[in-house]
Formats: sequence, C-alpha cells, structure tokens
Amino acid sequence: MGTERERKLGKRIKRLRKQAKLTQEEMAEKLRLSPKYIQFIEAGTRMPSLKTIYKVARALGVKVQRLF
Repeated sequence: MGTERERKLGKRIKRLRKQAKLTQEEMAEKLRLSPKYIQFIEAGTRMPSLKTIYKVARALGVKVQRLF
C-alpha cells in the first residue's frame, strides 16, 4: 500500500483521465507505458517518476500542478 501522497496523486490522475474520456489502456498507449503500471499509479501503489508525471500531465492536457 502506498503513502497518502501516492494515493491522492493516483485518485487525481484517475479522475482527470476519466474526465478526458480515456481508458487506462489508451492512456498507457499515449505514455508508452503498460496499462498495469497506470493501474498501479492510480491505485497509489507506485509513485511515478518526475518524467512520467510530466508525461501524464501532457497527455491529460493539464499543468503538472493540477496533479498535486
């Protein structure tokens, strides 16, 4: 189980992904990551690297600050 910070980040990413009408598979393809890794991030069990956080923000069309 991840930290509170990881869980909050995961929830925000999941909410924004759904608002963008993307599946985990579609988002994974945009980011060139595995769908399983997206699942782990959203569940708060993995903390993405800074590079991945920037890629997520770009894919979702938001500023990085919006993820935190």
